[in-house]
Amino acid sequence: MFDRIFGPFLSFSEDLGIDLGTANTLVASHSRGILLDEPSVVAVYKGTNEVIFDGMGVGSAAYEMLGKTPKNIEAVRPLKGGVIADFEITEKLLRYFLRKAHEGRSIQRPRVVIAVPSGITTVERRAVINSAERAGARKVYLVDEPMAAALGVAMPVTEAQGSMIVDIGGGTSEVAILSLGGPVVVKSVKVAGDDFDEAIISFVRKSHNLQIGPQTAELLKKTIGSAFPMEQEKTMEVAGRDTLSLMPRKAIINSDEIRDALQEPLRTVLSTIMDCLEAAPPEIGADLLESGIVVVGGGALLPGLSEFIAEGTGIPCRIDEDPLTAVARGTAGFLENLDLYGSFLSEADDLA
Repeated sequence: MFDRIFGPFLSFSEDLGIDLGTANTLVASHSRGILLDEPSVVAVYKGTNEVIFDGMGVGSAAYEMLGKTPKNIEAVRPLKGGVIADFEITEKLLRYFLRKAHEGRSIQRPRVVIAVPSGITTVERRAVINSAERAGARKVYLVDEPMAAALGVAMPVTEAQGSMIVDIGGGTSEVAILSLGGPVVVKSVKVAGDDFDEAIISFVRKSHNLQIGPQTAELLKKTIGSAFPMEQEKTMEVAGRDTLSLMPRKAIINSDEIRDALQEPLRTVLSTIMDCLEAAPPEIGADLLESGIVVVGGGALLPGLSEFIAEGTGIPCRIDEDPLTAVARGTAGFLENLDLYGSFLSEADDLA
């Protein structure tokens, strides 16, 4: 009788993996897959850091407010370049996501694995752990994003074989060559999806005298953007503010214009990939000619990206079937086999 009534509440906590991204945060578990995928945005009352609407101004609801808030409210992205820019708001973001993903599962707090950019400092890593612990995690482990992504796409990371992963997120692009359970070469650059959007905003302002916001830029990128010439070019009408008259106006934008606007950040990502390849041992290079390069992250959804990278490197390139969730899937798998993957993780004691 006791077990039947209280058993569900005495169950072990469900471990969670978190892809804490500049643009989006994903939460996953090994048993249930992707549990949550929402923008990393929090709406707060200015000067207080108090989340609006009794804590409901987080994620998708807050994203809809970007650029549309009254003077006493601001929609904030607490992570910039893949690292925490506002500790208090990040803690509230994590608390909301952990509670939502873990709701109804157990009274015990979860262990979590959080993916972080490989280039962040020890101080920044400690800040992530502290924020997650204060948000309600029982135990926090960190893993570098390239390793999480590689596990998420089932690369043979523990074998004597070179594998290359490129993760283009919102704030950073991570490039890594992995073999025998560790990184051979890792490069990180703070040029990614947000920079793609900024390049589009800048181009439209200069070429069409039209000021558009980040949401419109992202829509242009997703709708008519590309990294490589398309068989059939597209057009899209957008609305913004005329930079001369300051009045609302519309303009027709062509896909070839957006492709030109994206060339500078794309070349930066390609240059990072080339630097990684040049630093790799010759034997690894031979492996990569066979296995190719795998691209994940939101930036991987840009049409023609695999062709752009393949042409620039001379190495086959493919986009993962579900690039947006690759890192989150990888984080969820680490705690299932700590004996095998524990060496990839770091915790608070390692950063002392």
